[in-house]
Amino acid sequence: MGAPPGSVLFGYAGAMLTRVQSHLLQGIDALACEVEIDLDPRDHGSQIVVGLPDAAVKESLERVRSAIVNAGYPNPGGRLLVNLAPADVRKEGPVYDLPIAVGLLLAMGVVRDSREEGVDHRRFLFSGELALDGRLRSIKGAIALASLAKEKGATGVILPAANAQEAAVVEGIEVLGAGTLSEVVGLLNGELACEPTASPDIAGLLEHAPPEIDFAQIRGQEAVKRAILIGAAGAHNLVMIGPAGSGKTMMAKALPGVLPALTPEEAIEITRIYSAAGALEAGQGLVVRRPVRTPHHTASSPAIVGGGIVPRPGEISLAHRGVLFLDELAEFPRFVLETLRQPMEDHVVTIARAHGTVRFPARFMLVAAMNPTPRGDVAPGEVGRREMDRYLSRISGPLLDRIDIHIEAPAVPVKQLQGAADGTGTAEMRERAQQARQIQLDRQGTPNAALSGKQLDSLAELGETARTLLAGAMSELGLSARAYDKIRRIARTIADLAGGGAIQDDHVSEAVGYRLLDRRQ
Repeated sequence: MGAPPGSVLFGYAGAMLTRVQSHLLQGIDALACEVEIDLDPRDHGSQIVVGLPDAAVKESLERVRSAIVNAGYPNPGGRLLVNLAPADVRKEGPVYDLPIAVGLLLAMGVVRDSREEGVDHRRFLFSGELALDGRLRSIKGAIALASLAKEKGATGVILPAANAQEAAVVEGIEVLGAGTLSEVVGLLNGELACEPTASPDIAGLLEHAPPEIDFAQIRGQEAVKRAILIGAAGAHNLVMIGPAGSGKTMMAKALPGVLPALTPEEAIEITRIYSAAGALEAGQGLVVRRPVRTPHHTASSPAIVGGGIVPRPGEISLAHRGVLFLDELAEFPRFVLETLRQPMEDHVVTIARAHGTVRFPARFMLVAAMNPTPRGDVAPGEVGRREMDRYLSRISGPLLDRIDIHIEAPAVPVKQLQGAADGTGTAEMRERAQQARQIQLDRQGTPNAALSGKQLDSLAELGETARTLLAGAMSELGLSARAYDKIRRIARTIADLAGGGAIQDDHVSEAVGYRLLDRRQ
């Protein structure tokens, strides 16, 4: 009788079947993929890859053969069938080069199928792209691969050395990084010793991740800094309206430094998204700062939301747990902006395709900036006001309904530009925002921006004078009814910044001032 399924020899002399474990990416998650190699050196028939492979996977056989030969091993001649299971899920990318090569070398006897010495290939997952000379190139989704190995109870993963630090973020598994195919063979045969890559000190990395831009570098704009502080404290979306050169972009990029520090779980979650999208920088094992994404106003809807034949995360998912900054908001096509409404409510993007549905996380803080007119300034008098109203009307009411704070960012006077940079800094703003956010988490478990109308009635109760003030403001300023809850949420956050007590009249007055665009509807 032949050897049982899963062994190197399978039933009949000459023909050999091997199995190597790998993965496939579906969204940002990894699914198990078994790479089966059926090699018959007696038959000079076809060489086929089956199992719904894309073009890159079909081309892998040529890369693998060249890599094997150029690494100094025999040419794997004969009929070859590679099956990628499960066969009903599409496979993409060059990640199967290494598992196919290992399977072929097992079938040829170059890699010894021994459990007593070396690394037992049955206990490891493999992934990697091969260069023609046998070098291993980096892949997407290494952290998802490591998570899958841990979930399946595998010993560890063998992958390109460039991805080892990223995969090592997942604790509890061995991460063996290799630079070449020859190194992988040496590991499997026990001819090369390799220490697993150590897991990084995630908490330490996050603690020593200073902000890229300090608000102390930004001259003037103290009123805008105050609005940004409120937005960061309560996770409120925000739009800045002002002329070009007033510092809107710089302040948006400095905002993540004010937000609460990333937790290890959040950092790993963000890294998974960036890894799946191939957006990690070379040598970067972990995203340690809250991301800021700044798509151009010519970006398409799939680029913003995500999509493609094989769905990939868009800008709003790459901004997960961070900031999505839309500069020149009114220049974005209206239909693109409308696609943001559902993710802003549900904090997730669902992309349906014929072969399945993929969900990407999208919990971001929207920060937008825009000029008051297409020219960037406002003409005096009634003509200028009408021109500004027409320009602002490009943004739909339902989208504005999801932006809590509207703040004007005026041009900075020359005197302030020439003076010393002694304004409010990031460290002070961050400490205050974190204290207010902690009050909210202790009280209701979520930031104030997520409070429902029912929660507002109990947590943002207004006194008699505050209710009268709010009613008068809505009537005199022509504020819409939808602004009512927004103002109460903002007032609740302002009160939390003041220590978490009851909402006062001045808190309501300040909150009303942040509904600038409602007055023009």
